[in-house]
Amino acid sequence: MARVSVKYQDNIARVTLTRGDKMNALDTAMIQAIVSAGQEVAASDARAVVLSGEGKSFCAGLDMMSFGALAAEENTDWIMDRTHEDANLFQEVALVWRRVQVPVIAAVQGAVYGGGLQLALGADIRIAAPDAKFSVMEMKWGLIPDMGGMVLLPQLMRSDALRQMTYTARPVDVNQALAWGLVTSVDDDPMTAAFALAEEIAGKSPNAIRAAKRLIDIAESQSRQDVLLAESAEQGKLIGKAEQMEVIAANMQGRKPDFK
Repeated sequence: MARVSVKYQDNIARVTLTRGDKMNALDTAMIQAIVSAGQEVAASDARAVVLSGEGKSFCAGLDMMSFGALAAEENTDWIMDRTHEDANLFQEVALVWRRVQVPVIAAVQGAVYGGGLQLALGADIRIAAPDAKFSVMEMKWGLIPDMGGMVLLPQLMRSDALRQMTYTARPVDVNQALAWGLVTSVDDDPMTAAFALAEEIAGKSPNAIRAAKRLIDIAESQSRQDVLLAESAEQGKLIGKAEQMEVIAANMQGRKPDFK
């Protein structure tokens, strides 16, 4: 059974977790399928991505059968294997979406727990349904978040809120998640809102959008000097080039730009 669907329409990649009957819980096959989907999208000409999960929940975290099999293994050396640049396979579930060069918008509903939360954190933007609930669930099972969460969570949340979520594993509702920075916005129809935003982004200069994502990644992790240099380097690749001139012409003529 397929775990993930990838479809393309109007320069937008739609990536859907398709294990809705299991709350899109993450087993090994689904983890591999999510990473493969991210790699496929990264190699495509998509200008924006919408990431979602079918059914009542976006993703409820690790599938307990798979968790049990992993917990029974005596050799855990695989955890330390850097199979995907600086990450292992599990961490790449979230980080692959940061490696995708265009914006990724997650539309989430229901349970967004554990590995599912970390997957959503890999997106640039998260639009949540009013029923969405979020949990750093790992402590419930005597574990810590290990799917890229500790790279991404500190960029969004203040330390005391992050510590409370991590130490207690208690779910929080969408309003608390919004206040703590886990959610970008709340919408009664997050899929429609996500596609509308993806369409808006896909209509912008593709080169400038990709440059902006690269620049934000640098700004979040590197020094002032490196950020200033990156600003200049990225701008130098854009200013006066054909794509930017088309944006100027379209604005002056009151039309949508045409990016060949």
